[in-house]
Amino acid sequence: MTIITTDTTPRVWPACLNCYNNGRLVGRWVDCTDAADVTLSQLHEGAGGLSASCEEIWCLDTENLPVDHEMGLLEAAEWGRVYAEVGPEHWPALCAWVRSGSYVAEGSGYLPSVGDFEERYCGRWDDFREYAEHWATETDMMDRWPDDAVRYFNWEAWTRDLAMDHTVVNAPAPDYGVFVFRDL
Repeated sequence: MTIITTDTTPRVWPACLNCYNNGRLVGRWVDCTDAADVTLSQLHEGAGGLSASCEEIWCLDTENLPVDHEMGLLEAAEWGRVYAEVGPEHWPALCAWVRSGSYVAEGSGYLPSVGDFEERYCGRWDDFREYAEHWATETDMMDRWPDDAVRYFNWEAWTRDLAMDHTVVNAPAPDYGVFVFRDL
């Protein structure tokens, strides 16, 4: 059996902005958790000397981030902080939540509120129906119902109504399924 693992560590490609503007790609990939420590001299190692015009670093590319824009090192480091808080096991879910547009941002930027994520995240499921059945069982929803009510319960309609209070996002490969988030 082959097990496929996917590295979801968020990374940025910080570069010397002066060199870039002059047609030279001087930069390297770094994990967002290390972005705050990147210096111009580190970027220029092996790429020629650092000139007096080299003053600014800008992240020109990203990997495994739920946003698709260039950014400064401080924003990249903040994404690294969020990654460290949620951990690699929940990072794909947090990214899905942000990409859904139904997330709660920290302040006025793009960074998601980890506390709100943790409060809303209901897990990864094969489909929303599986989540709904689990929720009904965990909350003892039908425990005091008569047998006839349980037998004729319209799961399809109830699941459809329950989905109105949730955000459901398709999970990426290799797991597939869906991520479920409560809309509070």
